[in-house]
Amino acid sequence: MKIAGKKILITGAARRIGKEIATHLASKGAKVLIHYHRSEAAAERLGHSLQKKFGVKVGLLQADLSQAEEVLDLAETAWKKFGPIDALINNASTFYPSQVGRQTAAEWAGLFSVNALAPFLLCDRIGSRMKRRGQGKIINISDWNFLKPTARFIPYSASKAALISVSQGYARALAPEVQVHSILPGPILWPSYSDPVVQKKVVDKTLAKRMGDPQDIAKSVEFLLESSDFVTGSLLHVDGGAALY
Repeated sequence: MKIAGKKILITGAARRIGKEIATHLASKGAKVLIHYHRSEAAAERLGHSLQKKFGVKVGLLQADLSQAEEVLDLAETAWKKFGPIDALINNASTFYPSQVGRQTAAEWAGLFSVNALAPFLLCDRIGSRMKRRGQGKIINISDWNFLKPTARFIPYSASKAALISVSQGYARALAPEVQVHSILPGPILWPSYSDPVVQKKVVDKTLAKRMGDPQDIAKSVEFLLESSDFVTGSLLHVDGGAALY
């Protein structure tokens, strides 16, 4: 699939890695649909910037991905308002630590609703329409550490493991018309609460011995979108070798 001229919906696209993905795809001529939750001003600034810089059409879509009904409305609105969606990038994610012995159902539910349930519903509703249309690409941004969950991030890692299963299931269910992939990032951007000691430990546990860059993810998205239709169900590690450490 050539990116130029294609309509691509990216969740969580107003900030951080999502913003980089949106910017990179717009630079390749994509018509970008920017989903956001609370970052309305950032989404509007990004949309205006992409239109001005690259001359592409941009759409803005607001939804709270922790609410299933809003996710379903997002899928419906994106398809009906902006026309058939050529590619879906499930990038939005929530990420925070939890304490063993003090885990709560609310933490579990909050992480799973955004990281697993929302992508599942979008894959189902938008993916099924892609299949009927005869073409489409879906990329889910998971995380390499579902393979080696740490004690502070068990619910988070479990939600990303669930997302891998969603990807694999829909790669089968939507074949052969739609290709579904997973990207497994390593350390790319630090959360606001991380400290230098933890950061060093994380970097030391990569084979690359350095942080990645949001562009690493954006270029991986480009590769999977434009790769052969013979490639589907892939798990692409963009983790600096962290999974092998």
